[in-house]
Amino acid sequence: MAQLTLIRHGETEWSRAHRHTGRTDVPLTETGEEQARAAGKLLSDRQFDHVFVSPLRRARETAVLAGLPDAVAEPDLMEWDYGGYEGLTTAQIRETRPGWYLWRDGVIPGDAEHPGEQVESVGSRVDRVLARVRPLLAAGDDVALVAHGHVLRVLTARWLGLDPAGGRLFWLATAGVCFLGFEHEQPVMKGWNQRGGA
Repeated sequence: MAQLTLIRHGETEWSRAHRHTGRTDVPLTETGEEQARAAGKLLSDRQFDHVFVSPLRRARETAVLAGLPDAVAEPDLMEWDYGGYEGLTTAQIRETRPGWYLWRDGVIPGDAEHPGEQVESVGSRVDRVLARVRPLLAAGDDVALVAHGHVLRVLTARWLGLDPAGGRLFWLATAGVCFLGFEHEQPVMKGWNQRGGA
């Protein structure tokens, strides 16, 4: 049966430093480029009928290096907008908000480029993505999505019928590759957080 493949972008300077990287358009590091190529090797035996990618640079670079240069930009795959927490680490946020947890407490508004969004808004965006890809999968087409850690975690939760905040259950490494599919026509997870030999 058709399969939905998820690929998180490779490492950036900000992801390496554990900074919340939403809409800031940072490039991959050399390690991130190696990770993206390794993800491509992991997928080298697969043919995709459709590939969609976040328009942000780190995702687009990952798609190209993974051997998916014809990916179509999908704005709803952009990362969670962290608002006023953009660029900060969890430790920095907890200096003023002790015990803060993104999945429970959300974000505060930021500037015009980072107004912020709550997990339900991310859920609405990924629901639109899934509404777009489900007919393709039903037609027997294999689909790949290249995007970001948190948005792909929310998408996985929604695929499995969980609330958007259920994404907290699915930790995803840089350049992690995941497989979603069906068992007896029901959505399931077929593989999670697989990585190439970078």
